[in-house]
Amino acid sequence: MLIDLHTHSIASDGTDSPHALIDKAISRGIDVLALTDHDTVGGWDEAIRALREHPSHSKMELVLGSEVSCQDDDGTSIHMLGLLFDSKYEPLIAEFEKTREHRVTRMSRIIARLNEAGIDITIDEVYAQKRDDATLGRPHLADALVAKGHVASRDEAFKIFLHNGSKFYINHYSPSPEMAIRLIKEAGGVAIIAHPLASRSGRTIKPETLMKLIESGLDGIEVDHRDHSEIERSELLRLAIEHDLVVTGSSDYHGTGKLNQLAEFTTNPQQWERLEAKANARRVVRR
Repeated sequence: MLIDLHTHSIASDGTDSPHALIDKAISRGIDVLALTDHDTVGGWDEAIRALREHPSHSKMELVLGSEVSCQDDDGTSIHMLGLLFDSKYEPLIAEFEKTREHRVTRMSRIIARLNEAGIDITIDEVYAQKRDDATLGRPHLADALVAKGHVASRDEAFKIFLHNGSKFYINHYSPSPEMAIRLIKEAGGVAIIAHPLASRSGRTIKPETLMKLIESGLDGIEVDHRDHSEIERSELLRLAIEHDLVVTGSSDYHGTGKLNQLAEFTTNPQQWERLEAKANARRVVRR
């Protein structure tokens, strides 16, 4: 059974439409797929239609969610996967909107720094790389840098210009991870921290921060992810078992924007059953 609980579409920084993502997941033989675009539920309706109208009559199940951008007290970026929440819970949706608004001003400031360093790129060229209502992010800037010939790929853009330690990097407003957990759970959903020890992409959080999140009601940990080393996976698995948290694995698929492939890491069916049972309603989408 293939269960992939972390994917993206053009509703944020993926390169596949929600419809195309559903098509690919069905053709890949995935049994349960979660759509988790950054700070938005904008791709949900299209994904639901694509599943229910798919000509194959696939029995794939769709889990709707979002990858919530957060940062802790020292400005470390933390991503929280919220799944199975009620999209009509206004406090959570309002937080998404606030984060998305701040992403726009942050992008302008990053571009200004690039321009000061002699790198010719404009905000209009960045906007040309995304769908009108998509959540604006660094991958769109990376795509614009590729289109302009400054780099050859998204990966190269992040390695040279856009990684968290770059002189061009600027934080944007986002809620604390504790707030994100609270809002997700108030909305009836479940909260899983995404790639918390992703040393391969330069993002790691402090052990004490992770303990604070567990104390705040964290439901699960994304253990199996391509940015985790074997040692990091072992440490996260130990923590999950010690604190009775759900263990997930997922692709973090972005389409052609990253090397990640659908279902390259998956979640054990028993762990998925535990996770779904923690939501306050049965919200998995079926045909």
